[in-house]
Amino acid sequence: MKRIASFEVNHDLLEKGIYISRIDGDIVTYDVRMKKPNCGDYLSTGEMHTIEHLFATFARNSEYSDSVVYVGPMGCRTGFYILIRDNVSHEDAIKLIVSSFEFISKFEGVIPGSSKIECGNCLDHDLLSAKTTAAGMLDIIKDWTTDKLVYKT
Repeated sequence: MKRIASFEVNHDLLEKGIYISRIDGDIVTYDVRMKKPNCGDYLSTGEMHTIEHLFATFARNSEYSDSVVYVGPMGCRTGFYILIRDNVSHEDAIKLIVSSFEFISKFEGVIPGSSKIECGNCLDHDLLSAKTTAAGMLDIIKDWTTDKLVYKT
């Protein structure tokens, strides 16, 4: 079988940040890398689950809601993918991601979509860890620019 594009990335060189993972037609997949791969520090499932709910809710309620296709975690628990139509500039995609992490870092209250009726694993959330991780990620991405969107090779 043909290797998928994400397996072609040298994970030894990956650092925390925002990268363009791939472009498929009018869809840009952004890699929001929150943990350095293979270093023993990964997102916990509760933390990742909460970030997913908050990140997706914020992005799908933003001015770019019609262009947000998907927000979801990486199976390796080192970050998230957000898929956005290419009618949103890379600059605006970065702003959306930064704004999403500002929202997560300050969030108080009931996690959207976290009731038993709405969520398939409603007991596995960790708001405190999600907020702490989002705040730490903000330190890295707050001044991110389009020239940093390319993976190091």
